[in-house]
Amino acid sequence: MTTARYRRIVLKLSGEALSGQQGTGIEPKIIQSIAAQVKEVAELGVEIAIVVGGGNIWRGKVGSEMGMDRATADYMGMLATIMNSLALQDGLEKIGIPTRVQTSIEMRQVAEPYIRRKAIRHLEKKRVVIFAAGTGNPYFSTDTTAALRAAEIEAEVILMAKNNVDGVYTDDPKINKNAKKYDKLSYMEMLNEGLGVMDSTASTLCMDNNILLKVFSITEEGNIKRVVQGEEIGTTIRGK
Repeated sequence: MTTARYRRIVLKLSGEALSGQQGTGIEPKIIQSIAAQVKEVAELGVEIAIVVGGGNIWRGKVGSEMGMDRATADYMGMLATIMNSLALQDGLEKIGIPTRVQTSIEMRQVAEPYIRRKAIRHLEKKRVVIFAAGTGNPYFSTDTTAALRAAEIEAEVILMAKNNVDGVYTDDPKINKNAKKYDKLSYMEMLNEGLGVMDSTASTLCMDNNILLKVFSITEEGNIKRVVQGEEIGTTIRGK
């Protein structure tokens, strides 16, 4: 297949996906690999928005559990996502993909502030847009950011690229060897069964706005393009 099934997508990357085997920090080779995969999709004419987490640098929830004020810990996590976004922008632009970072927390010397209409205009001009700093509010995850931005820009699908797992399972496949993989799910089934794909706020937002979700592994190069072209890999989650 040489054509894309989707016109506009949101690619959700975990912070850990940028750290590779080391688990923390940013691994330049991983940035290069992800950038190359995004370029493959961009060359199909797909409009690409990206939301990246910050767990490879800082997790607000962990800071809160250590006794830190939750809001402060979450703001630190938002700053971590900006660092990851700038690294990803650099990797993309080095291979010729025009990219814009938009932040929910204003820092004009570093990136554009998030403006919905401007983001859509960038996408229409085939620029990759990276949404950083979460929603700009504490207590919300980057999963919720991906769901919110997908609804705002009218993306057809969220591609949730996982590190070292190739879909949604009945249990953690690293611990339980008998865990079974789901090919298809509804958001209600995911919520009722307590599957840890994304938090309940993000799941409900996707369900209410009928946003398609594809969960797959980013470890195998070329998977983003395969999903965009309609290949059935990973797990598909729908509103009904």
